[in-house]
Amino acid sequence: MRTKVQWASAIALAATVSTALLSVQGSGAAASEMNPIKAIQESPVKFVSEPVVQPLAAEEGQGAADNAADAGSAEGLSETRSLAQLVSEQALPETLGEQMRCLAGAVYFEARGETLEGQLAVARVIVNRAASDRFPDSYCGVVYQRSQFSFVRGGAMPSIRKNSRGWHRAVAIARIARDGMWASPAQGALFFHAARVSPNWRLTRVGRVDNHIFYR
Repeated sequence: MRTKVQWASAIALAATVSTALLSVQGSGAAASEMNPIKAIQESPVKFVSEPVVQPLAAEEGQGAADNAADAGSAEGLSETRSLAQLVSEQALPETLGEQMRCLAGAVYFEARGETLEGQLAVARVIVNRAASDRFPDSYCGVVYQRSQFSFVRGGAMPSIRKNSRGWHRAVAIARIARDGMWASPAQGALFFHAARVSPNWRLTRVGRVDNHIFYR
């Protein structure tokens, strides 16, 4: 009898252990059937081989200001150019043609004591006359035309100091006038006289430059 009870206890114990094992397996199955939580994977970091630099707003504004300043400087440079600078840029040629000698000689004797503008105005009158049908068609013809220039005596000019600064300026002014490099302050003039005299010409007055009054 005791033996049966022991066997019954052993069977009951075995059944309990089996149930526990089945419970453990069942819980494992249930865990395996749960939806797995997906790990969030971040995108791999990409490195740029070259630096990317974006200009700041202040830098962009400064660049525009610099460009404007450059444009202003270039414009200011052209405005400051003067007749004196243009004269200084004219190299004295080794030889001077006869016509240019006549033109420069007229500037030298008629206006060498005046401003460069006054000398240019005188030179342009001679150039204008040579281009007009009313006068001889060469500079020498205009300069040596009878009773036109008081410095001409006996159909000739006095001697010129060729090494003087006044002559170098006269040659430069003659070239500028001939080539139209600078506008005459007495544009279109064909006549002039010293301001100290009053010939009462019936001509259109262009204006006065230094000691001469110009007409056309």
